[in-house]
Amino acid sequence: MEYGSATLENIAEYGMVISQIFGSEDEGYNYYNAYARSKGFGVRKEELTRKVDTNIAFRRLYVCCKEGYRARKHFEKTERVRTPRPLSRCGCGARMEIELRMDNGEWFVKDFVDEHNHPLAKPDQTAFIRSHRGLSDVQKADVIEYGIDGLRTHQIMEVMEKDSGGYSKVGFISRDLYNFVAKYKKERIEGRDAEFVLRYMAARKDTDGEFFSKYTTDSEGHLLNIFWTDAQSRIDYDAFGGVVIFDSTYRVNKYNLPFVPFIGVNHHRSTTVFGFGIVSDETEASFVWLLEAFLESTKQKHPRSVITDGDHAMAKAIAAVLPNTDHRLCSWHIEQNMIRNLRKQKLKDFRKFVYHIWDVDEFEKCWVEFMVDYDISEKDAWIMRMYELRKKWSRAYTKGRYFLGMQSNQRSESLNSRLHKNLDRRMSLVDLLEHSDHCLSRIRKNDATASDTVPFTELAADPLEKSAALIYTPVMFKKVKQQIEQFSKWEVAEVTKNDDVVLYTVARKESRHVTYDVRFDMAGPLLQSVNCRCLKMYSEEIPCAHTFSVLKYLGLVNIPRCCVSTRWTMVGKSAFDSERNGNVHDWSERMDRYHELRNICSMYLFKASNSPEMSQKVVAFLKGIIAEGEEDSGENEAASLGPLPAYFSGSNQACPGNVRNPKKIKSKGAPSKTSNKRWKPFNEIWKEKNV
Repeated sequence: MEYGSATLENIAEYGMVISQIFGSEDEGYNYYNAYARSKGFGVRKEELTRKVDTNIAFRRLYVCCKEGYRARKHFEKTERVRTPRPLSRCGCGARMEIELRMDNGEWFVKDFVDEHNHPLAKPDQTAFIRSHRGLSDVQKADVIEYGIDGLRTHQIMEVMEKDSGGYSKVGFISRDLYNFVAKYKKERIEGRDAEFVLRYMAARKDTDGEFFSKYTTDSEGHLLNIFWTDAQSRIDYDAFGGVVIFDSTYRVNKYNLPFVPFIGVNHHRSTTVFGFGIVSDETEASFVWLLEAFLESTKQKHPRSVITDGDHAMAKAIAAVLPNTDHRLCSWHIEQNMIRNLRKQKLKDFRKFVYHIWDVDEFEKCWVEFMVDYDISEKDAWIMRMYELRKKWSRAYTKGRYFLGMQSNQRSESLNSRLHKNLDRRMSLVDLLEHSDHCLSRIRKNDATASDTVPFTELAADPLEKSAALIYTPVMFKKVKQQIEQFSKWEVAEVTKNDDVVLYTVARKESRHVTYDVRFDMAGPLLQSVNCRCLKMYSEEIPCAHTFSVLKYLGLVNIPRCCVSTRWTMVGKSAFDSERNGNVHDWSERMDRYHELRNICSMYLFKASNSPEMSQKVVAFLKGIIAEGEEDSGENEAASLGPLPAYFSGSNQACPGNVRNPKKIKSKGAPSKTSNKRWKPFNEIWKEKNV
């Protein structure tokens, strides 16, 4: 340092730095980095000198982050893949060198140069210099929790900037956050994804005796298929498993494996989950295995109906494993295929076959007209295929069948949209399992809160409406109320009695030729069952307007018990014990303590912030507590700051350790080119079928 040009302040500062003594090399770095932050520059570790005979480090050089220049080879490149980054080094000579005293183990400052050849950063810019950036352990723990809650990395960055009071106070930039998240995921798995998935299942079995899982491997030991479900999902299936929806069109893992949630609706008409599956491919054999595993978990209780996306292999598997289960195709997927295959008026006319309430004969008649009008032939393969499957999608064929009023697997789509907020195609299977469990926990929370409300009715409401309000859940009450409000459009036109059967013919007031027969089966004076020709009670399990018109005709003020399906009532699950668990993750003891302290301190810190004096007292108190019990335990591993991995638990379940990760599969490609054979026109096909 040249004293001739130095101010008294510089000289005093130089003397302060040069007189420092450190207990370790890291302590020296931390001191110089803190000094650099106060001045507005960054620090880089440079030369480390060791003794030849003992390999002990005894000298370390720290330099300004702008020391040196970019290597010449980077300027001499002729072919560049990407635009070079801006230059950040300018040959600055500022530095601090420390050396170890071998006699007492202390590090002292051997050389210190504080002259820079560049402008120093302003206070609000210092936070972006590399040596002053980094996530603290607290921030790492929060990042992991936010990720589990479904926030994307860029959303986490926004939340943490707000929590810290601005981008200059958060202590890191987006690149640091993305690097940490990637490193955290890598540290947790490290090529043993399949093994850890099975350990995860074993750990779940320890805490949930009714947890069920099953998997298969190929000849090389690679994981192929896996299915799992917990106690609450099995309970929900017992209560609401009449209709099951599943969709295999989603890929939310780095192996590109189909993820298949088994979905239904509960008594609040909300999504409920019966289980999850992952299969190695979309073949009939894989789907057969998955359905058989699902039935094993339900103790061979078959659903009455299923709704699928229309995958051909899945349809064959359903026919093989669930031969007595009704099967319909998702109208949403049909709609998407219609848009891809049809245009303009042709699309509008075809849409009628999907949604219009025709009789079967009327459907067939209109179909023939459609084929002739648009000159449909064998080359229109999609339309021909849809006609073969008409009983699985046309309302003319599906009306009155047990699908609870559902036409599509949009509930499965809704669940997958939730999962997509949490997941991406680069995630491991362990991540997929944990995030699906978290999503499941959110769904069950909504179910629990929905059970706390009852429907509202006006004081002057119809007695049947008041009766419905005491029986049905709020969502289903609205649907039943719609039917009650419609009964005034109908009236009983004829009554026919035959032993214990009473048949009421109900006519529409404005069009008396439109009639429905409502059958009452009696056992003496007791009503046993009510059935209407519209089949709403069978297909949706709610009374129809025709039935309510008869009840009104009879002067009844309460809905008969035989007209009420338990699955839609407030007591829809009363016969089944709930197994909800609000916390789907196990944490280390340290993180449990952190969560407890954080929750307690937040309230008191907020109160203390009302007063500057109280704030200072709290800060001084906390610093004193930390100083008393501070121990240098080294840097925490990122993996220890998140949920305790299942494979760290002391599971008593047998878990093979030789299962290898799944093979990454390719998505289904485009179909092969069609042959050059002659396409038959529709008239020719029709004649052949009717000869």
